[in-house]
Amino acid sequence: MDFVRNAWYVVMWSQDLKAGELVGRTLLNDPVVIFRDPDGRVNAMEDICPHRLAPLSMGKLVNEGKHIRCAYHGLEFDGAGKCAHNPHASGRIPKNSDVRAYSVVEKHSLIWIWMGERAADPAIIPYFPLLDGAHQVSKRDWLKMQANYQLVVDNLLDVSHTAFLHEGLLGGPDTIKGNMKVVPKETKNALLIERWIDNIPVPKFFDLLFKRDGQRVDNWMNMTWQMPACLTNDTGVTSPGKPRGEGTGIFGMHFITPETDRSSWYHFAAVRQNPISLGEPGDSETMKQIAELRRYAFEVQDKGIIEGQQRILDMPRFKDEPFVPLETDLGTVSIRRHLQDLIDAEKKEKTAVES
Repeated sequence: MDFVRNAWYVVMWSQDLKAGELVGRTLLNDPVVIFRDPDGRVNAMEDICPHRLAPLSMGKLVNEGKHIRCAYHGLEFDGAGKCAHNPHASGRIPKNSDVRAYSVVEKHSLIWIWMGERAADPAIIPYFPLLDGAHQVSKRDWLKMQANYQLVVDNLLDVSHTAFLHEGLLGGPDTIKGNMKVVPKETKNALLIERWIDNIPVPKFFDLLFKRDGQRVDNWMNMTWQMPACLTNDTGVTSPGKPRGEGTGIFGMHFITPETDRSSWYHFAAVRQNPISLGEPGDSETMKQIAELRRYAFEVQDKGIIEGQQRILDMPRFKDEPFVPLETDLGTVSIRRHLQDLIDAEKKEKTAVES
């Protein structure tokens, strides 16, 4: 499968990369090794020693944490991917012994990587300032999906599934027929899908955040997509007929990075919007419950159905089977087409350079 490569993808949460450790990841079908140097800077390079193709992530950090030493024959590589030491014979550094290094940036409490051929552009890192500062942020969590990343993105874009897959938690019979509008953003690489439903029984998740009285509410679910696979769900409830500013909800943030054609890294966190304070320890307990309920929805409910889709798509009979779209798929179809246009443009650009 082809991916958009000239873009920023999330590797992991910054907090999860500990000093002195090597972390191996497969990203966009390529092996990558990540580590922090003694100054705290994150380095990323191909997870392949050019001598015998052993994974560098199986080695260890040496030279005061500045070099990776291959576990197989001891070649050392600095953070820029340059072969810095050969312990054998004359110590001569062989030709073509360097490995590719990738541009990485830490921003919004995440580690981002650029795996394209164009020069990395930090100005187009997806914008998530809500993860910075003193906002009430739930656990910065992640899981692995054994499914193509576009299936995960599709699931997030079409929130109408919450009435069925998350019945009793995020939706139910009264949330099926919502109003929907697709709104292009000021940048061509972003899209907003608005969905709202008036005067419904409050879903369990939102009752936890709002008045905890089981009364009817107006519910909104606005999903913003940023290229290639970063999404924000601005969702909440308010009393029927009241402004949203008098209600409450969350900003649910989702970062999906392809591992392979059939697997994905999925990072997520939630930020309270207009929180109704219970005081401590109530507020901390609420954030803990939000994190637990969201992980349950993603890991137990979403994961099973999405991985089930992938198993069907892997069967030869369904390899080229088109999806039958519904009205709720308007945003999903639009974004898939846009991504394919970007992929085709990259292929054309690469062909022109090679010729």
